Amino acid sequence: MRFAAQGMSVRLGQRLVLDGLDVAAEAGEIIAVIGPNGAGKSTLLKSLAGLVPLENGRVVLDGEEVARMDACARGRRIAFIPQDRTVYWPLAVRRVVAMGRLPHDPSARDAAAITRALAAMDLQGLADRPVNALSGGELARVLQARALAQEADILIADEPTAGLDMGHVLHLFAHLQKLAADGRTVVVAVHDVALALRYCHKTVLLKDGKVLASGASAQVVNRERLASAFGVVAEVRQLDDVPIVLAKHALT
Repeated sequence: MRFAAQGMSVRLGQRLVLDGLDVAAEAGEIIAVIGPNGAGKSTLLKSLAGLVPLENGRVVLDGEEVARMDACARGRRIAFIPQDRTVYWPLAVRRVVAMGRLPHDPSARDAAAITRALAAMDLQGLADRPVNALSGGELARVLQARALAQEADILIADEPTAGLDMGHVLHLFAHLQKLAADGRTVVVAVHDVALALRYCHKTVLLKDGKVLASGASAQVVNRERLASAFGVVAEVRQLDDVPIVLAKHALT
């Protein structure tokens, strides 16, 4: 399986948000997308998922343009976790997660897929609770479970760790590693660049709508590129074999 953006440009209103991006992901890879605020991370992820029209270029999955897929076919291949976590109706957690099965024809697999997704995001005890009675972090996990229930080949997640406690951040990335080990492709935007080093095979660093660097995470997340992208002096170190990124001070 190959998933790639080729010469992708996106304009929102009068602003060119993405300018000629090339991004490629293979089966079994976790790809981090990092960059400062306004760099185009969310737009990139939405464009990869076929949710934003392109001005130029294309997104291709196994030789087929994502933009040409019908909604159900795309939903069976690509799952998307949005940054926005608004749910307007007081539906039970289980019913929201079950929405992930909508791209599929009803089958005996649905109940098992929903149960697995609830368990993966540690939601079994909340399955019957209305989503409008949840905390922000709990709701984030519900929307992650909804995407997992799709059982798509590709999972695209926009800042999925925002609002999660430390334990659930680790739990989430452990599950993303399992998906990759099963041959899925994961593309995830993160603010904590140390997560890219710790869990992601490759990293795409955006700045001003362009790819500043792309490649193995250890080659992208370094002192020089963090300074160029974020305007900070940072140190990349290891603590008990766990990578940490320490932002020391802003460049003046």
